[in-house]
Amino acid sequence: MAPLKLFPALLFILGAAAPAAAQDYPSRPITIVVSTAAGGGNDIMARVIGERMSRILGREIVVENRPGAGGTTATRQIAKSAPDGYTLGLGNTGTLAQGPAFYPNAGYDPVKDFTAIGLIANAPVAMVVNNEVPAKSLQEFIALAKREPGKLGYGSGGAGTPNHLVGVMFTNAASVQMIHVPFRGSGPAVAALVGNHVAVMFSGLPSLIANIKSGTLRPLAVTSLKRIAALPEVPTAIEGGLPGFEAAQRYGLIAPAGLPPAITAKLSAALKEALTSDEVKARIDAEGAEPLPSTPEDYVKDIESEWVKWSKVVKDAGIAAN
Repeated sequence: MAPLKLFPALLFILGAAAPAAAQDYPSRPITIVVSTAAGGGNDIMARVIGERMSRILGREIVVENRPGAGGTTATRQIAKSAPDGYTLGLGNTGTLAQGPAFYPNAGYDPVKDFTAIGLIANAPVAMVVNNEVPAKSLQEFIALAKREPGKLGYGSGGAGTPNHLVGVMFTNAASVQMIHVPFRGSGPAVAALVGNHVAVMFSGLPSLIANIKSGTLRPLAVTSLKRIAALPEVPTAIEGGLPGFEAAQRYGLIAPAGLPPAITAKLSAALKEALTSDEVKARIDAEGAEPLPSTPEDYVKDIESEWVKWSKVVKDAGIAAN
């Protein structure tokens, strides 16, 4: 009977352990896993937010890049990590909606297998060409693509990435044929675009803004519902003749499912505080994105809605990976 008498005390000890662990958290460095190569929008957002959160939490935050399979490889690894708050992930529309829609066997459920910490920013997608492409507007580009079906290439950070699937959505909406040219990350894809190895790219502004400002890339349209402050002179795709054409890259912070609520709350509060910093807001604005502080619940709803949207795009185009 002795074990039975000790059982309630044991339950009390175990129940108290979780809040105590959260109170001590973090006691060592935290890693934010980025599912793309260095230099792209995901990498930029992770470093901007990680630097500020490390000051708030009082521990080093290390950014680790693990590109591959449209971001699904790293995201799967995040899902399988220990839910202790020391392995986080830079979530985005690509890995939590587009990738799983494109890869039926991605190996994770974008809602069930993660703990949402909160949104970071919203980055409108821009359609850009290099200076060798003669088209000066969206309509001119569509006309060019129709004159040369199957000849123009659009770069991406890999199959199933946002660059790829927004390109698929564009070819369907504009009724044109183009060649998809995948690279190992959006950074290398942008470099290939500047070098005229591909004609066009659809990407979140953080990956493009420096080249747009320097004049090495020319924006033809943004895929937001209205023009954006970073590029006020650039028309939307809707203005360019593609009704209802809207796509954006939203970035957020995630952790493996099962993260203790107290640690989730601590990370969410640190993320929100970071996003209120004038320094962080200025850096996100400079990348052409908009800070988007939220609750974990808000982020879950966003993931669900984007998953539904991009699953339809993939299904309608019949391009899901085998």
